[in-house]
Amino acid sequence: MAVSQQSWIDSANEADCDFPLQNLPYGVARHGDQTFIGVAIGDQILSLKACTRQGLLVSLPEPILNACEADLLNPLMSLGKGSWSALRNCLTELLDSDRANETMQNRVARCLFAMQDATMLLPAQIGDYTDFYASIDHATRVGKLFRPDNPLLPNYKYVPIGYHGRTSSIVVSGTEICRPSGQIKSADLEPVYAGSRSLDYELEIGAFIGPGNQMGQPIPIAEAEEHIFGLCLVNDWSARDIQSWEYQPLGPFLAKNFATSISPWVVPMDALAPYRMSARDRASGDPTPLPYLSSSTAVRDGIDVTLEVFLQSRKMGEEKLAPMLVSRGNLRDLYWTIRQLVTHHTSSGCNLRTGDILATGTLSGPNEGSEGCLLEMKHRSEPLRLPSGETRMFLEDGDHVIFRAHASKEGLPRIGLGECTGTIV
Repeated sequence: MAVSQQSWIDSANEADCDFPLQNLPYGVARHGDQTFIGVAIGDQILSLKACTRQGLLVSLPEPILNACEADLLNPLMSLGKGSWSALRNCLTELLDSDRANETMQNRVARCLFAMQDATMLLPAQIGDYTDFYASIDHATRVGKLFRPDNPLLPNYKYVPIGYHGRTSSIVVSGTEICRPSGQIKSADLEPVYAGSRSLDYELEIGAFIGPGNQMGQPIPIAEAEEHIFGLCLVNDWSARDIQSWEYQPLGPFLAKNFATSISPWVVPMDALAPYRMSARDRASGDPTPLPYLSSSTAVRDGIDVTLEVFLQSRKMGEEKLAPMLVSRGNLRDLYWTIRQLVTHHTSSGCNLRTGDILATGTLSGPNEGSEGCLLEMKHRSEPLRLPSGETRMFLEDGDHVIFRAHASKEGLPRIGLGECTGTIV
């Protein structure tokens, strides 16, 4: 889709808008007593339920129409790429200034709600959640803190590392995060049960699964993307002091299960197609992925998406100081691609289901200023200094964390993933 294509909704055409006509992400919104699947366009939300009842989608097959009437994205996610593309094309036509005449615009306008007047909900019923460790820069930087001479374990460059998370504590952006408690052990002291003193954020991207696979039938890497509905932002909050005591030998548990925040908007893979690029080159001497994880060199597995973390303390808010940019990274820096994560997850015969989330794990780049969590910043000589004069090693009560992400390229529109936020209480 060309950058010249514009919507008759003026706010969608602003240069810094996250949601132009070329994006059209999906979410679930509540407005008054109505709950509906919505599509973000500028500063508005288009209700798919209202569109079907206005007869605006009559050209689409009945399964798509039924999915548009639902209160969650799962029915639409389950239909597959052909249905997603058909709906996307239809919505684009309704919102395109060149294709929707005045009569059509008036009909569509009755299905629009101001974004500021709506409450965003979790976009889907999430059955399972898996968190990976796909950023080699994050893994190396954290590994050096504990194993300076051997930061990466031998398996890292052969197998995508991951663990199964908990879905009951996945919350939508904006939900307050209660500081977790657990067992904490200081050096040479007996463990105590207390509130975490080393609470951290983790900047991640989540992939929502569309159609699943049958148990015992792995998804080949050539077909992996057919199972990905779209991407969202993820903050997999972490209690580092609880984690360091409990994670061996079985891995994260209470340090991770108290909360995971996700952004409300799910950006379709079609919207990100112009921003695809070659996957990150492996370093000389790194092993070639095993055949089941290897894809054609012609496939552009990387996605050029800028990822940003902002932090605003309670004091900064009281002093009317804007949130501080803490770090900036990019999705293209993944060592293991999203397609490889899907394929590896199912390579055992595991069955993914519609609405599952696979998260990348903390996303970091190779340079200072691209760290995806506070723990990684321990390699710096000074703690993080805020505009208010405060310093941070880890999060304090009242800290407000904001994740933002967007794809941009000269000659193309900005495709935003919106925000994923949370305040520590």
